[in-house]
Amino acid sequence: MKKKIFTLCASVLALSACTKQNINDQTAGAEVSKNNKTVNAVTGTATIDASTVQQTVQGFGGASILAWQADLTSDQRTKAFSPTSGIGMSVLRVMVPTSSSSFAAEKPTIDAAKSYGARVVATAWNAPSSMMTGNHLNTSSYAAFASYLSSYNSAVGGVYAISPFNEPNYTGSTWMQASVSEVTNFVATQGANCGAPIMAPEPFNMDQTFINTFLSNSAAKANTSFVCGHIYGVNPYNLGSIGKSVWMTEHYTNSSISGNDWGNAMTAAKEIHDCMNAGWAAYVWWYIRRSYGPIDESGNITKLGYVMAQWARFVRPGYSKVSCTANPASGVYTTAYKSGTKLVIVIVNRNSATTNQAFSFSGISTAGFDRYATDSGSNLAHTSFSVSGGSFNINLAPSSVTTLISQ
Repeated sequence: MKKKIFTLCASVLALSACTKQNINDQTAGAEVSKNNKTVNAVTGTATIDASTVQQTVQGFGGASILAWQADLTSDQRTKAFSPTSGIGMSVLRVMVPTSSSSFAAEKPTIDAAKSYGARVVATAWNAPSSMMTGNHLNTSSYAAFASYLSSYNSAVGGVYAISPFNEPNYTGSTWMQASVSEVTNFVATQGANCGAPIMAPEPFNMDQTFINTFLSNSAAKANTSFVCGHIYGVNPYNLGSIGKSVWMTEHYTNSSISGNDWGNAMTAAKEIHDCMNAGWAAYVWWYIRRSYGPIDESGNITKLGYVMAQWARFVRPGYSKVSCTANPASGVYTTAYKSGTKLVIVIVNRNSATTNQAFSFSGISTAGFDRYATDSGSNLAHTSFSVSGGSFNINLAPSSVTTLISQ
């Protein structure tokens, strides 16, 4: 999809100070007043079963596309990928250049992302012009293109996966287009020769017909490590039993709104929740640094970035998403994850009032939780509280994202 670049910049609010409090409060009735503050009372319990694994999470991240924007600075790489002082992105998406002379330019950000534990995935928007007629890859150039992708993979020190086509079904684009048959034939015949695992078919609108047709070819399916696609024009949905992990590898919500716009950041929060609830393994935003992105043009983490951090910092690659009531109360959306004996719960509260929410959990035990919350006035504000048994209630700030990590 052609990306329009805007230059809206905004400042980032400072991190809130840490406090410790017991928030194991329970309320009753439709609405109560607590310390002169209106609180929406709990209307349903979010039930978590940590013994029921639904999918393996591979990460949350964004793209750095050197053909269209300057590279991230060293400071911006830290802010993007550090899980302690930054957003904690664990996926970096890059573009495969159309000239081998540009391969080396990709390496500094790729190496930095890897140093923080991120997976790097690379997508080819185009093959070298000598291999194409118009905006189509020549069939006679399949082997040469696979060799070119393999050379790129070696030059940058190896990537987690390569996608040979970006949005091949997006007609009218200025990049390489391909029918589902062309994508299938390339991956079936050359997927094993590209130097890195294949992610495909990366359609524009996570087109299930395109994906299912691609996977119906046994050779193409065998050569594909995981399925990927974008969600422009479609809401996240479960693709069913396709036998492959699903990554959402590109989307942005609104390029004309600042990354510090809180309403838009909350829209992204619900979108991340929906992708995880659809059974997908990864969520990848478009540009990492852009006025509407997780880092603004001045190099500051935006509200969108702090919202992404509520997942990215605490739900690391290899964590398992476990059974959890997705929408336990009006305006409240929950997902849960585990790694070993650690339980992580991410809660999106879209209500305009403080909301008291009940939780019950099984399959894992803990004496308490660390809590990090981002709202319009604070970023990753930290508190902690104790629990007894397998249930608790907490008050969720109005229009906020909260992450709970078992102690």
